[in-house]
Amino acid sequence: MNKKGLWLYPLIGLLAICVALPAPLFAQASPAKVFKQEELDQLLAPVALYPDDLLAQILMASTYPLEVVQADRWVKQNKSLKGDALKSALEKQTWDTSVKSLVPFPDVLAMMSDKLDWTQKLGDAFLEQEKDVMDTVQKLRRKANEAGNLKSSNELAVKKEADIIIIESANPQVIYVPAYNPTVVYGVWPYPAYPPYPVYAYPPGAAMFTFAMGVAVGAAWYHGWGSCNWHGGTVNINKNVTINRPASPQTRPGGGGGGEQWKHNPEHRQGVAYRDQATRDKYTPTNRAAVDSRQGNRGYDKPSAGTSDRSAGRQSAQQDRTAQDRTPDRSSSGAKSQNNAFNGSDRSGGQAQRDSARGSQSMSSAKSHGGGGGASRPSGGGASRGGGGRGRR
Repeated sequence: MNKKGLWLYPLIGLLAICVALPAPLFAQASPAKVFKQEELDQLLAPVALYPDDLLAQILMASTYPLEVVQADRWVKQNKSLKGDALKSALEKQTWDTSVKSLVPFPDVLAMMSDKLDWTQKLGDAFLEQEKDVMDTVQKLRRKANEAGNLKSSNELAVKKEADIIIIESANPQVIYVPAYNPTVVYGVWPYPAYPPYPVYAYPPGAAMFTFAMGVAVGAAWYHGWGSCNWHGGTVNINKNVTINRPASPQTRPGGGGGGEQWKHNPEHRQGVAYRDQATRDKYTPTNRAAVDSRQGNRGYDKPSAGTSDRSAGRQSAQQDRTAQDRTPDRSSSGAKSQNNAFNGSDRSGGQAQRDSARGSQSMSSAKSHGGGGGASRPSGGGASRGGGGRGRR
């Protein structure tokens, strides 16, 4: 055989192995999405038609479900606070800015707190698939528009920029929260197995949209202004812009969004578990001191004191065992003392019985020799002395 052709056999073998191995080994598979499209539609249907400013705050706040519950309870306990008094009291709270921004909307806070499972799922979806969430909102708005159910009104201003639909408050100083029936406003719902999430009760027989009393957003909404960057698929934050100083049209959502992209702060998560390991790894704090501090607040031993704490625990346990070992000894000593006392009384009793027996024998001997005076006197005297002796003893 031609030696020059020998190299073909290893090459053929290698090609055969490559053909037999599965393709994913040679190509990095894209990570599977946690939420399917129908699940995103289901979660976002109740709020997709909210004004952009309010929707942005809801999306951010949903990633902090425990603080949402705390804020809802706080609002219910402080209904009398208004204006500057509300602002001053709100400044003392440690919640995330997005949560504070919902305080002027008690109905929204109550909805998110009461439907906590929906809130947490919405937050998980926003954390893991932010762009998909933003795209889904636009998809639902287009469906409502195609069904002829999304139009400007005295409460809402609906604007279109190419394929982007923007919803703003008709009056920048007043925000109206809409309520609508998702199964009606979007037309035929494409996912019967995933109907829109029922986060609020829609009044039967009411018009297409109903609105609660408008909320005058002034000083109470000073915390920040979140905008929907529809082109970038993110929520942006401009901390220098409030609702009292509306952003220019160039920084409005349709113009690409102003400010910097919002970032989730795991400190405000307050121990609420993330949905999956990848998200947990993404938002795990790298500050070791912060982790140790939280563990200390939750009752964990500090790493630096762990060894001494365990040693102290072992010493305490050893002392307890020593005390337990000594307790039977003390009981045994007490028992021995009592036994010795009883033994002593037994000996005294036995001695008394023997003395009494000797006395009885002497008296009997004296009676039996009663005729001899010489003998009787010593015996009697002895008996008397013996009796006296017994008396002295």
